[in-house]
Amino acid sequence: MKRILLFLAAICFLLVSGCSRENEPVPEEPGRIIVLMYHRIVKGEATNLYERSLADLEADLKYLNENNVKIISFSDLETLSASGMMPEGNSAIITFDDGDSSWYTLVRPLLLTYQMKATFFLWTYMIGRDSFVTWQEVEDMSYYIKEGGERPFTFGSHTYSHTYMLLNKSGFATPAEYNSFLDYELGRSKEIIEEHTPGPVTILSLPYGDGAGDTEIISAAERNGYNFIRTSIWGAIENSNQDLFVIPSVPILDSTEPELIGHYLGL
Repeated sequence: MKRILLFLAAICFLLVSGCSRENEPVPEEPGRIIVLMYHRIVKGEATNLYERSLADLEADLKYLNENNVKIISFSDLETLSASGMMPEGNSAIITFDDGDSSWYTLVRPLLLTYQMKATFFLWTYMIGRDSFVTWQEVEDMSYYIKEGGERPFTFGSHTYSHTYMLLNKSGFATPAEYNSFLDYELGRSKEIIEEHTPGPVTILSLPYGDGAGDTEIISAAERNGYNFIRTSIWGAIENSNQDLFVIPSVPILDSTEPELIGHYLGL
């Protein structure tokens, strides 16, 4: 009788164990991270390479949602890098360059509708001029807090005067003069942005993508307090040891199809 009871108990244990394993969610495979680069957003049809229509931007956001692409920030990327592990499933970081006024009037409300966050790189000399955002609008966005305490809009530097970082090197007589130029472009823009936004500015976007991977530019970024450089090198982040001072991106241009995002994510 004792043997029968033990046998039945073993059968019950196996059945229960099997059921519990079947009900457990299957972990996703480690994914990739894509950094999307936008510029100006327009209500109607895009009229040049660096414009994107509002309808197409919304189609991009829907594509991300439909394909379960998680929207993360550069600080999230830093945490993942420190952990030595890629996240389950695919992720994206949304970025915008220059400082067009459409960021406030068109992009901000759309991102809030889709509950997505983004990083905006400012060409600081032009802020408040021509068709650029104003500093008041930058402040409104950067200090906005969602329920739960998250600030969805982060601002980084696109340098002070949006000039070539590496191509200009030959115009300086000495390395000291060149480094002084780098310190001004990176340091002054950071100082100005920090006067209008909460927290330190730690993310740099290179104008024209010029100088990606250059050791002097990276050294200048580090001594001026940056932790990341987003480049214009086409590609996605595929492993956790990605150099955070040479972050690839994918420019989303006037006629880019959302499926290009899927191509870089391996969808």
